[in-house]
Amino acid sequence: MDQSKWIQKIEELSLNALPAMQTQIYDGWVIRFADGYTKRANSISPIYTSNENVKKKISNCEQLYFARNDKAVYKVTPQANPINLDRVLEESGYALEGTTSVQVLNLADTESPNETNVIKYDHLHDEWFHDFCLLSNIDDHDQTILKKMLGNIIPKTCFMLLTDEGGTVTASGLGVLEDEYIGLYNIITHENFRNQGNGAILVRNLLHWGKENGAKNAYLQVIETNAPALSLYGKLGFEEKYKYWYRIKTKK
Repeated sequence: MDQSKWIQKIEELSLNALPAMQTQIYDGWVIRFADGYTKRANSISPIYTSNENVKKKISNCEQLYFARNDKAVYKVTPQANPINLDRVLEESGYALEGTTSVQVLNLADTESPNETNVIKYDHLHDEWFHDFCLLSNIDDHDQTILKKMLGNIIPKTCFMLLTDEGGTVTASGLGVLEDEYIGLYNIITHENFRNQGNGAILVRNLLHWGKENGAKNAYLQVIETNAPALSLYGKLGFEEKYKYWYRIKTKK
């Protein structure tokens, strides 16, 4: 599969894996709103053919976000439409932020892991949500939004917790399975249990769940400055397919 097909495929899977609170389609751009929770769910994904004048579109989109007292945010890939969009955004005062590596792993040769101390839920469960929010330090306002978003995921899901022998949650993560791809999301390890292999155990178990349920490939997104995560995923065999980044403008 060439890069352009990888990008469209994974961007579509990613949109489905984290449903926004509201979505609007505008001349090939997917415009998402989630009351300010994360850039990914509050941004414009320009992934389809665009026909309207780009500066006019940018201005119209700004008004949609500014009217909500939100920043105007674009999630830009090498295939963004139109092809000059990133340059036009930069010239229009949009700052560059959050360059992220999108990585893929073929699951054909992955091995079955040890599932000891692994807790799996096939739907959003209060225990998983409570522990994930504690590990991630998510405040009450954002918890309300996130719970609605996670509860609205349509593809098959695996909400997973990893515990130690005493029952303390050491790591948390989510697998979203669609069209033979498992996406890894919300991977986090308890700060007292880092650098002990817990992240790798959790990821291997999510990959195994995906493979058992028909996945042939896995994908994930990791910010470029997260060296420990990049190292972990590299050791597990993930390879970068492309990068995306955000262009952000705040209402004056």
